[in-house]
Amino acid sequence: MEQVQSNSAPGGIRVGVQKFGRFLSGMVMPNIGAFIAWGIVTALFIPTGRLPNEHLARLVEPTITYLLPLLIAYTGGTMVHKQRGGVIGALMTIGIIVGTDIPMFMGAMICGPLAAWVLKQFDKSIEGKVKSGFEMLVNNFSLGIIGAILTVISYVGVGPIIQQLTRWLSAGVEFMVSHNLIPLANIIIEPAKILFLNNAINHGVLSPIALDQASRTGHSILFMMESNPGPGLGILLAYIILGRGTAKQSAPGAAIIHFFGGIHEIYFPYILMNPRLILAAIAGGVAGTFTFALFGAGLVAPPSPGSIFAYAAMAPRGGLLAAFSGVAVATVASFVVAAVLLKTTKKGAEDEADLEQASAKMKEMKAAGGATATKEAAATAEVQAAGTNATEVGKGKAEVRKIVFSCDAGMGSSAMGASILRKKMKAAGSDITVINTAISEIPSDADIVITHKSLTDRAKLQAPKAEHISIDNFLKSPEYDTLVERLT
Repeated sequence: MEQVQSNSAPGGIRVGVQKFGRFLSGMVMPNIGAFIAWGIVTALFIPTGRLPNEHLARLVEPTITYLLPLLIAYTGGTMVHKQRGGVIGALMTIGIIVGTDIPMFMGAMICGPLAAWVLKQFDKSIEGKVKSGFEMLVNNFSLGIIGAILTVISYVGVGPIIQQLTRWLSAGVEFMVSHNLIPLANIIIEPAKILFLNNAINHGVLSPIALDQASRTGHSILFMMESNPGPGLGILLAYIILGRGTAKQSAPGAAIIHFFGGIHEIYFPYILMNPRLILAAIAGGVAGTFTFALFGAGLVAPPSPGSIFAYAAMAPRGGLLAAFSGVAVATVASFVVAAVLLKTTKKGAEDEADLEQASAKMKEMKAAGGATATKEAAATAEVQAAGTNATEVGKGKAEVRKIVFSCDAGMGSSAMGASILRKKMKAAGSDITVINTAISEIPSDADIVITHKSLTDRAKLQAPKAEHISIDNFLKSPEYDTLVERLT
C-alpha cells in the first residue's frame, strides 16, 4: 500500500494540473472560431492590413472589446452552472468591460466562472424550499438580483484590479521582449506541452495577454510561442531519418498531420518514448522564439490549430517571412538536437523508441502490480480502493454500442484516432458508434473509452463504468486492430 501511495501522488498532482488547465482552455477553445473571424477581419481591413477599409475596420474594436470576452465568460459560466451560470457570468463580465479601457479576456476568465459559482451556491441553498408554482419566479429574480449586484461590484472594484494586473503582465512581457529574454519562457512551455497542458498554456495564459497586445500594436509574438510547429516537426524528421521500428514507420504520417493539420499532440508520444528528446523541443522552442523576436514577428490572432496554414492566415501584412523564419529555425534546431540524441541512443534502449514495444511494456508493468506498478497502475489501484474502478475485463461484441476517443480538448488527437477506428469498424461491417470528445464531456453511455495513457486516470474518474484502453499513438496503435477483431 505504501508503494501505491508514493506512486499515485505525482499522478494525482499531474491529473489536478491537467484538470485545471483543461478548465482554463475549455473557456476559450469552443470560441476559437470567433477569434479566427476577428483575426481575419483585423488582418484584412485595419489601416495596416492587406485590404485597408475604414468602414469594415469598425468591426474590429467592438468584437474584441465586447463580443469575445462575453463569449468566454458565458462559456466559463456554463461549465460551472449550465445556462444560468453562463447568463450571470456574462452579466458580471459586462461590468468589468465597461469599467475598464482594455480588452477584458483575463477578467472574463475570472468573472464568468466566479459569478456562476455564486449563483450555484444560492441555488443549492434554496433547493427544495421553493413552493410549487413559484420556481420560475424565484429563478428569474434570483439571477437578476444577484447578477445586478455582481455587475456593480465588478464595475466598481474588480475591473480596475484586473486591469492593473493585466498591465503588469503586459509590461513584464514587453520588458522580456525588449531585453531579448522572451525565448527563455520556452524552457517552461515545451515540457508543459508534453504533459498535455498545451491548450491551457496557449489559450488560458498566453492568448489573453496576446490579445491585449494585438489590440494595441496589431500583432503579438505570444501567439507564436506555444503554437510554433517547428520544434515538433524537427523531432519527427529526426525519427524519420534516425528512428527505429514502428516509431520510424509512423513518423512521416505524424509529421504531415502535425505540420499541416496543426495537431501537435501527435508528436508528444515520440518524446514520451525517449524523454531525453524534451531537450530537442526546448532547443527548437527557444531558437524559434528568439528568431521571432529578432525579426519582430507576430500574429494578429491565435493560430488554432497550430498549422503552418494558420500561421499564414494570421500573419499581418509584411509579416509572413518573419513568421516562417521562426518556424524554420525552430525546426532545424530541434532536428539537430534530436538527431544527436537519437544517434547516441544505445541499442539496448531501442524498446523505448518503438511505439508498439513501449505499449506492450506498459501493459506488462501494469499486470505485474505491487512494487513494479507504474504511476498509471498505482492511480488505478487508488480508484479501485474508492470503489469506482473502470471495467478491467474486455467487453464483448454484444455489450458495446459506443466507443469514445477522448483527449484534453476533444478536437485534435482524439478526432484523428476516432476517424481511423471508425473506418476500420466500417470496413469490418460493424455498426458500433465511434465518436470523440473532451475528457470532461465523456458521455455516460460510453462503453469503451480510448485515451492516451497519460490521460487515462482522468478518463476513469469521468467514466468509471466504461472499459478504458490506453494507447501511445493515436495515429497508429495495435490496439485498433485488436479491438476490431474482438468486437466483430
